[in-house]
Amino acid sequence: MGVLSSRVGLVLGGARCPARSGRDPRARQYIAVGGVHHGGTTGVARPYTSTIMSTAVAQPDRASPFPAYRGLDDALLAERIDAVRRRMGPRLVILGHHYQQDGVIAHADLHGDSYQLSRSAAERSDCEAIAFCGVHFMAETADILANRPEKVAARDGRRVTVVLPDMAAGCSMADMAAIDQVEDAWADLGTVIDTADVTPVTYINSAASLKAFCGRHGGIVCTSSNARAVLEWAFARTKRVLFFPDQHLGRNTARGMGIPLDAMCVWNPHALSGAGPALGGNTPEHLAASRVILWQGHCSVHAMFRPEHVDAMRANLPGAKVLVHPECAMEVVDKADLAGSTSFIIRQVEAAPPGTTWAIGTELHLVKRLERDHPEQTIRFLSPTICMCATMYRIDLAHLCWSLEHLERGRPVNVIRVDDETARWAVTALERMLAVR
Repeated sequence: MGVLSSRVGLVLGGARCPARSGRDPRARQYIAVGGVHHGGTTGVARPYTSTIMSTAVAQPDRASPFPAYRGLDDALLAERIDAVRRRMGPRLVILGHHYQQDGVIAHADLHGDSYQLSRSAAERSDCEAIAFCGVHFMAETADILANRPEKVAARDGRRVTVVLPDMAAGCSMADMAAIDQVEDAWADLGTVIDTADVTPVTYINSAASLKAFCGRHGGIVCTSSNARAVLEWAFARTKRVLFFPDQHLGRNTARGMGIPLDAMCVWNPHALSGAGPALGGNTPEHLAASRVILWQGHCSVHAMFRPEHVDAMRANLPGAKVLVHPECAMEVVDKADLAGSTSFIIRQVEAAPPGTTWAIGTELHLVKRLERDHPEQTIRFLSPTICMCATMYRIDLAHLCWSLEHLERGRPVNVIRVDDETARWAVTALERMLAVR
């Protein structure tokens, strides 16, 4: 699922890719509470009364509109962030995803994979607020798990407030599968095959509405760590799987299970048809012959890695082991020595003897952090093009400080709240995943 680590820190430089998806077109899927937003995502502003300030604390010097934070020095921002953390103590949990820049990770109470972070924070009985330094779907998952009905009841009706420091921190992959597209695809599939014999599987990197869709339709959530076990669970129940939003994780996992490529098809949600259902660009015959229906989505960072990058690294760095994430294309995974989740990548490096040489195909910040933490090994970024997760990169010290100071004052900004019905069905799909062994 994910390995959590305690705080580490280093300011990392590097070139930046062109910005990818920042605005999440599915803003309607959660209630954005608090009335103050920055970063371009619209939401319904609703009155909000915080219970976080139930204990009197020293107020920060100011909690101004965001532009006032942009001009502050990083050292001052770091000092003010730490001051809020000291005053709020265990009532505040800051979560940092592995792909965050190191200046932000330095202030995280926990850093790791998205699901394990959310689950660990939700288990803290004294937690009143979560600041998730990640992207939309991660904050949604944190809200769902921290505010399950039984947990809210145990807190006498008090919800844990979850904030996303920058609402522009979306996920390009998650944006490639909107709930209306998935519902249309399900209806279209029903015109040529029996959807009662299809299990919908959504990657954890998806909106809460897609997790809820899976919950309602007998489906399940997977992570990159347990994707194979989840597909085995699905195939024990139905003949086919609809896998979204990442086609590469689905394809690589299914192939590893022995499912041939001719038993898979790709569903293009933008395919057009002159008459009748477009069927994602497929023929009825192809769909009928497919066991795995892959959504045409991908991770913009991992799609950057190419087979020729592996060839070049082997030529220029003899003896290097190539280690990649399964969100990479099949052709890259086939040429790699090892492929696995972020936690798998970290474990491989941690367990390797001194002198090991790696070429790693995953997000730049994580690779650079591994290189710094393991000077006894040679660690290189697989691609010659330096490209980080641009949407993750949107969260910086200014946004974190801004969100924390407003949170402490009882005027939280960028609150993520998933509606109760969506959360209920999303939890159903997540519980099915947890039951898989």
